[in-house]
Amino acid sequence: MANYQAGQLLKDINNPKDLKKLTEEELPQVSEELRQYIIDVISEIGNSHFGASLGVVELTVALHYVFDTPYDQLVWDVGHQAYGHKILTERRGVFHTNRLKGGISGFPKRSESEYDTFGVGHSSTSISGALGMAVANNYKGEKNRQHIAVIGDGSMTAGLAFEGLNHAGFEKDANLLVVLNDNCMSIDPNVGALRDYLTDITTSHTYNKVKDEVWSMLGKLSKFGPDARSVVSKVSTALKGSLLKQSNMFESLNFRYFGPVDGHDVIGLKKIFEDLKGIPGPKILHCITKKGKGFKFSEEGNPTQWHAPGVFNKDTGEIVKIIPTSPQPPKYQEVFGHTIVELAEKNDKIMGITPAMPSGSSLNIMMKAMPKRAFDVGIAEQHAVTFSAGLATQGLIPFCNIYSSFMQRAYDQVIHDVALQNLNVVFCLDRAGFAGADGATHHGAYDLAYMRSIPNMTVAAPMNEAELRNMMFTAQQDDMGPFSIRYPRGKGVMTEWKTSMKAIKVGTGRRVTLGDDVAILTIGHPGNFAQEAIKELKELGASVAHYDMRFVKPIDENLLHEVFSKFDKVITVEDGCLMGGMGSAVIEFMADQGYQAKVVRLGIPDKFIHHGTQQELYKDAGYDTDSIVKTTIELLPQLKADLSEETKLRYSVG
Repeated sequence: MANYQAGQLLKDINNPKDLKKLTEEELPQVSEELRQYIIDVISEIGNSHFGASLGVVELTVALHYVFDTPYDQLVWDVGHQAYGHKILTERRGVFHTNRLKGGISGFPKRSESEYDTFGVGHSSTSISGALGMAVANNYKGEKNRQHIAVIGDGSMTAGLAFEGLNHAGFEKDANLLVVLNDNCMSIDPNVGALRDYLTDITTSHTYNKVKDEVWSMLGKLSKFGPDARSVVSKVSTALKGSLLKQSNMFESLNFRYFGPVDGHDVIGLKKIFEDLKGIPGPKILHCITKKGKGFKFSEEGNPTQWHAPGVFNKDTGEIVKIIPTSPQPPKYQEVFGHTIVELAEKNDKIMGITPAMPSGSSLNIMMKAMPKRAFDVGIAEQHAVTFSAGLATQGLIPFCNIYSSFMQRAYDQVIHDVALQNLNVVFCLDRAGFAGADGATHHGAYDLAYMRSIPNMTVAAPMNEAELRNMMFTAQQDDMGPFSIRYPRGKGVMTEWKTSMKAIKVGTGRRVTLGDDVAILTIGHPGNFAQEAIKELKELGASVAHYDMRFVKPIDENLLHEVFSKFDKVITVEDGCLMGGMGSAVIEFMADQGYQAKVVRLGIPDKFIHHGTQQELYKDAGYDTDSIVKTTIELLPQLKADLSEETKLRYSVG
């Protein structure tokens, strides 16, 4: 077990009750010790988010110091910033296992701790979740419980956040505090009118000075009764409107607005939270923070780079990179980023859209090369899809790049705004399959199943970089209709990947390997696992055919007729959910056409899979190379009988 040294105060803090034993004057020191502990651990284990948690250290300390958690319920939006929270809530001793297989989650998780009141991972859920808790506890008669939602300004751009605010303003008895963590960042810099609005508030020195004076006056006049408070409140609202040249958006939603305040002044925050505890109804505290605060290399460098830097030297700021000794394949996202520019240079109809992930999707390449044709719309997946639909109605061809897991948030828009109108929107779904250490909230397990159920939708997945380029080339042709292309996180398999592009006939697969004993049908990147397995099986004496289906919808029926006419043993392999996925499509065809065969489906089982490396999760789910070999052996009794005990042990064959 790793032995990370906590500071003088932090070493005695195992839970918020221990934190409350400190004096107010000791809070800055424990904040610095907490920040240093995060730096010490994350710099060595890597594989974790970084800058977000450093930015809310003082907020975290003040919240747990003032509020009675977990009775008072604290909800973290997304959860990237919750490392300090985890350390202060009985998990310091296991924090070094963060995001490792079998270790603690990188996000708040209800099954992990009573202090994690709401499971998160996707953005913008905290206000709605905390409001539900507040209403529920009012109903149960627990009206003294506090409910705090900590949400970043990046998450505020999503429609769900506004829906929560709109409802909360109506629930005047709800004991809800929204803490707006304003650092002008999500992962990439924030965009949009809300960013500009918050900047106006934070930079108006005149407004902030007058605001302080008005609230001071309010406190002095409060003894004269509610009429005096009403008058001063109206004066305050009028001053905000005139000084900011606009009304306060939050107060127009019936929230009491406080701020902006320094999110790194832990003693000041402690006093503010104590005051806010006594104010009933929905209220919002606007805190100004700096992502990566307290680590100079993050503060002075590229904050996007320090969102999740991997292993790094905490003394020099050098991010540790393993330099390969031979040429390496690119990441699939990089192939997308370069290929869309290549296509757009020849086709002026192509546009690029992403919801707040230009770096993660590599659309930033197009944004730099063609700034008027590529759009980061902020954390707003629903808008991204319908905006793309609007572009398509005017004859343009939008490539809407969304992580598979986040695509779930805009499913209605895909059906209603794109597919129903049969619009040529190309969905490029990054991080399909297992996302790795981000865990269940980020795995792209469902898109094959949910996309293939939609009329007019083409559903494709490339086995390698060349196929991705060909699918993108195919999708940008006129009148293709809705088109989904999904690919995994991480590297492909081709070092020479800048191939000439050609159109693929939609709905056609390809036979990769001839064989006589078993047919393996794959979709997407796991086709490479099958190829490795077939090589091993050949050495063991098995003759295995491999078919790369390429399309789940429309599926290649000619190829399937070939398969079921020749083989009575078939294995399907996919990095998506088995319920309704490619294997299900194959079995549906078999049943409809009256074929009979033993079909074994490999893929993501019907349960939520937790975090680990991609390779660990492929093995756990049973569709890595060894699992394919094992499944094939089990289908061939004579081959199994002929194997040595050593070989059986190697592949865990019973």
